[in-house]
Amino acid sequence: MPGRPGPGSIAAVDFLSLLTPPRNSAEPPFRAENDARLAAELLANPDVKRAIVKSEADRKHAETRRRLLATAVRLGPRVAPALNRVVDECRDKLGVDAVIELYAYPSPHLNAGVVRPEGARLFVLFSSEILEGFEEDELRFVTGHELGHYVFRHHDIPVHELLADNDWVSPSLALRLFTWSRWAEISADRAGLFCAGHLESAARAFLKLASGLRSMAASLRIDEFLAQIDDMETSMTRSAGEGSDWLSTHPFNPLRLKAAQSFSQSEFMVERGTDRGELERQVADVMSIMEPSYLKGTSDDAKAMRRLLLAAGVTVAAASGDIEEREVEALEELLGLGVVSDELDIAALRDDLPSRVAEVVELASRSRRAQLLRDLGLIALADGRVDPQEREILYQVARGLELTTDLVDRTLDAVFDLD
Repeated sequence: MPGRPGPGSIAAVDFLSLLTPPRNSAEPPFRAENDARLAAELLANPDVKRAIVKSEADRKHAETRRRLLATAVRLGPRVAPALNRVVDECRDKLGVDAVIELYAYPSPHLNAGVVRPEGARLFVLFSSEILEGFEEDELRFVTGHELGHYVFRHHDIPVHELLADNDWVSPSLALRLFTWSRWAEISADRAGLFCAGHLESAARAFLKLASGLRSMAASLRIDEFLAQIDDMETSMTRSAGEGSDWLSTHPFNPLRLKAAQSFSQSEFMVERGTDRGELERQVADVMSIMEPSYLKGTSDDAKAMRRLLLAAGVTVAAASGDIEEREVEALEELLGLGVVSDELDIAALRDDLPSRVAEVVELASRSRRAQLLRDLGLIALADGRVDPQEREILYQVARGLELTTDLVDRTLDAVFDLD
C-alpha cells in the first residue's frame, strides 16, 4: 500500500520493498515483455544495485506485521470467508507459495495493495471503500492484480528508495523507473484478468476506479469507456495543465482497460487467441500514448522540442553560476553525448529562448510540451538541488509554453512521491 493512496487507483506495491525470497513455483508465462526487459535493465544498473543494498539494511527494522496488527484489521477466514475464498482461488491459479494475510484499513478511496513479504508471509491490504464498493468478481480481479506484483517479483526494484534518495539519480534512470512501473501495472492487470477469467469484471473495476461510481458503473458500456482513448490527447492536456497524472506510475485507466481487452483475446485466455507477439505489439501501441517520443523523432515538432530543451536546459543549469558536471551529464543523457560543448554560447541560447518557446507552442501539442517541461525539471534536479533562480526560469518557460507553473512545482517537489 503506498504511503498516500489516491482515489481511483490500484496500488502497485510498497516500493520500500526489497528483493523477495526465492520461490519454488514458476512465474506465470504472460508477464509483459517490456516489464521483464526494463526490470532486467534496471536490476543491472549500479544505482539500483546500491539502492537494493541500502533497502536490505533497512528491512531488518521494518516490522511490517506488527504495524499492520496495530493499525489495521486482519481479515481471517471466519471474518471474511468470501474474500478468503477469492484469495485462495487466485493463489492457486497464479502459483503463489507464500502464507497470505489479509488486512482492511480505513480509507475513502478505492485502493488495494500488496506489502513486501516478511519471511514467508505476504500481506494484501484492502481499503474499506473498495471492500464496500466492489463485487466479488471485481475483487477477484483486484486480488489477482496485487498477487501479480508478487509473482512477477516487482518488489525487487526499490523505486521509492531510489527516487527518495538524496544521492543523484539521473533523468534517464528516473524516466526508466516511471516507465517500468507502468509496465509492471500491465503485467499485474494480466494476472488479475487471468484470475477473474473474463474481461467484464476487470472492466467494471476500471469503470468504478475511474468514475468513483458504484451501482451506475454496471450500466456504463465498455466500448464507450474505451472510446475515451480517442480523446486521450485532450485528457493528457488537462492532466498536464493540472499536474495530476503526468508523472504517474500507473497507466491511465482507459489505457489499462484497452490493454486488458487485448490480453482477454490472447492465447493466454482463449483457445486460438492472439499470439504473444501480436499481443505485445498491440499493448505497446496503446502504452505509447503515455510516452510520446521527441528525443529521437524526426518530425518538425520533435526537432523544435530538442532545440528548446538544449537552450532551456543550459539556461537553467547556468542560472546560479557555472554549469555543473552533473547537469551537463543530465542534458547529454537526453540529447546525446557531446551536445554540451565549451563552444556553446550560453548568452545567445538564453536570448534565443523566447523564439524557441514560441516555435514549440506553434508545433507541439500541450501534452508534449508538458513532457518537455518535466524533462527540464529532471535536469534541474540533476545536481541534487534547485536554486530559486533555476525555478524562476522554469516558471518562465512553463508560462511561455502555456502550461501552469504547478507542473514545475510538482516535478521539482513531488517527483519522488509514487502513488
